[in-house]
Amino acid sequence: MSDFLVLKVIAKLLIPFILLFGFYVQMHGDYGPGGGFQAGVIVAAAFILYAIIFGVGTARRVAPMVVLVTIACLGVLLYAGVGVANLAYGGRFLEYGVLAYEAAHGNHIGILIVEIGVGMAVAGVIMIIFFSFARRR
Repeated sequence: MSDFLVLKVIAKLLIPFILLFGFYVQMHGDYGPGGGFQAGVIVAAAFILYAIIFGVGTARRVAPMVVLVTIACLGVLLYAGVGVANLAYGGRFLEYGVLAYEAAHGNHIGILIVEIGVGMAVAGVIMIIFFSFARRR
């Protein structure tokens, strides 16, 4: 795709907005439709678009496999860490109300951290799957 200048310019214009929309969906998931899974898919789609337009080799240099595995693992650890923190505070595994003085604040904090963890895990795993199947020429 080295000859397609229009595609490269359009991708450079769209990718920041795709990432911004993904982060919006991540943070808006507490109050409306969306959340970690949807945001992870949108963020991964931005990187996959980058890989399709600029080449898989270039995309692998931007997001190396070690970084993707680390992001996916940190996302799972965030999710599980919130559950373990709830257990440590005397609640059930994902009973967020014990995380703060007021149950409503604890629910908000717990859901936000869990959704961030889910978003990181989903984005990392989808990009790992894509790069595992993508061939380098």
